[in-house]
This record gives sequence, structure tokens and C-alpha cells, in this order.
Amino acid sequence: MTPQTLARTPDEVTPDWLTEALRRAGALRDAKVTDIAAKRVGNGMLGDSVQFRLTYDRVEDEAPASVVGKFASADPVSKATGASVGLYAKEVNFYRELRDTVAVRSPHPYVAEIDPATQDFTLILEDLAPARGGDQIAGCGLADAEHAMDQAAALHGPRWGDPTLAEIPWMIPKASLGEYLVTGFPGFLAAFRERYDDMLEPEYMAECLRLGDNILSFFTPRQVPPTAQHTDFRLDNMLFQANGGATPLAVLDWQSVAVGSGMLDVAYFIGAGLLAEDRRKHEAALVERYLEALKAYGVRDYGGDQAWRDYRIGILQGVFTAIFASVGTVRTARGDQMFMTMARRHCQHSIELDSLKALRDVAN
Repeated sequence: MTPQTLARTPDEVTPDWLTEALRRAGALRDAKVTDIAAKRVGNGMLGDSVQFRLTYDRVEDEAPASVVGKFASADPVSKATGASVGLYAKEVNFYRELRDTVAVRSPHPYVAEIDPATQDFTLILEDLAPARGGDQIAGCGLADAEHAMDQAAALHGPRWGDPTLAEIPWMIPKASLGEYLVTGFPGFLAAFRERYDDMLEPEYMAECLRLGDNILSFFTPRQVPPTAQHTDFRLDNMLFQANGGATPLAVLDWQSVAVGSGMLDVAYFIGAGLLAEDRRKHEAALVERYLEALKAYGVRDYGGDQAWRDYRIGILQGVFTAIFASVGTVRTARGDQMFMTMARRHCQHSIELDSLKALRDVAN
């Protein structure tokens, strides 16, 4: 990385800078960017995303008409959260090292750079518009959920049980991170309760408190088939009917990618993405669709009781995320609505499938 290859904010993306960046990426030959029209896109809580529409001095057939830039959040609280747990570095490294080894559809990267000292980063990505963005608050129907299961398998299947994942330093959390999350969780939970006690139903707040009592068990490694895990696999991080319908679903926001249970992503998506009535009706079939899709990648020894146990425990990721992410980002009206929607759905899901009992059974 050099100062010339890193744009720390959207304002630093100038026509000259982008011309050079696209040439280094092989996306431009002789054409030059002469003008940029910028528009903020997405609902990211820890990063700022901007669509740049490009004007050139000449026509080149392969030159992108627009790109999407992603940068560290301008909000200091959100940026500190993203930097402290390594989220920015993970996303940059996903595009640099991991993306081409899995089959999940994600944007092609033109630039993926980070300053390790400040955690400022630049991603310049393929623009998949026109597309329909997923809406975490509204939820989704069965067809969208089926596409999500297919893409979950496309992420997990190619690296399923791959021992070399444990040799990738940026994918393995530092021991200090686990200690930070476990020892810090009472404080996160207290802040969450202070902020939302008058908004979240008592039975769901009680489930959050019960997770607090079991947080060490939740972060204790379990025997699961390791794979590349998105960890924040939800509607706000997805584009449906991308590229004008040519791509049924593309997955974004790789800040939490890790080595872990693929079923965690499945449970997290189903619990947050479907309204309760639809979830109850379709979740067994969706889990089965995911397991069947894994077989196309050679995964044939996973299913039954083990998969369902991992699914039940994976639900708790949603409860944890609703708590941790809500108090680690700048507070907004939409953020409150989104986190309360997530907390209600995940807590209800956890209660109905007795996720904490599944966790205790494994721990014992």
C-alpha cells in the first residue's frame, strides 16, 4: 500500500485517482475518468458506501460505468468498533485472498487496500446495480430465502472441513478478542438494557440476559466442521436480482468473515430474515435445501441431529449481534428499529427452539 493507492474518505476519490486505480486493476487501458457523480448507498453501520458513476474521455467496452466504494465509517464510535475487532482488515483480506477460493457471488474488487496503523481502508468494487437490496426490517419471502440458502452453500461448500483455513492469520481471531467479548459482554448487555429496556418485550430481554449467563459457553470452541463463515449473513448485506436480474443474489459486507460453523450463517439468516409465521412453516425445508446444496461441493457427511443441533446453537449469534452491534455503533432511528427487529426475531427463535439448552448440552 502507498498513499497513492489508498483513499481514506469518499472525497479523496478523484477522477485522476480512480483512473490510476482502474488501470492498475486492468479495467482501463487508455481511457481516462473525467468526472465522478457520487451517491451514498446501503445501510452499513460500520462502514460508508458510495456509488461513483463515471464519465470517460473515450469509449472502452470493458470500462465500468459505475463502481461502489467502501470506506471506514466517518463516525468515530463506529470506526473504533470496526477497527478494534479487526473487521475492516477482514473485509479487505476477503477480497484479496479468500473470494476466489469460494463460489459465493460477491462483487469483483478493483481496489482492496488498508492502512494497518489507522485502519483506514479503500474498497472499490463492481457495481451490481440495478438490484433489489434486502431489507432486514421488512423481512423476505420464501424465494429470497431459498436463494440465500444456495449462496450459503456456495460460500461454505468449497472450503468445508479445510484445515488450511486455520493457517490464515486474519481469519483466526486473536485470543484477546474472545476474552474481550466474554469479559466485556456484561457491559455490552448493561448498555443494551439501559438503551432498549423500554422498547424490547420483557420475555425477549430475559432471553438476552440468559445468553449473558452462558456467554462463556457460547464462545468456547465446539466440534463443528470448519468452513468459511460470513457471520453477518442477513438481508441488509444482500442484493437480489443483481445486474438487472442476471444474478439472483449477491452477498456483501465481509467484515465478519471467520472460520466456524456454516450452520451459524443459516440459522442467523432464517431467524432474522423471515417473519415468525413463515419461519415456522419453512425453516425445516430451508435447512434441508442448504444441506442438499452442500452435496454439489462434495459435502455428504453432514446432516441429521448434528446439523439441527448446530442450527439451534447458531440462532444465538443473532441474539449476540443484536446486543453487541447496537451498542457499538452510532445510534440512529433506523438502527434502533433494525436492532429491535433483530432482537425480537432472534430471541423468539431462540426461545422456541430452546437454543440455550442445546448450548448447555454441548457444553456438558
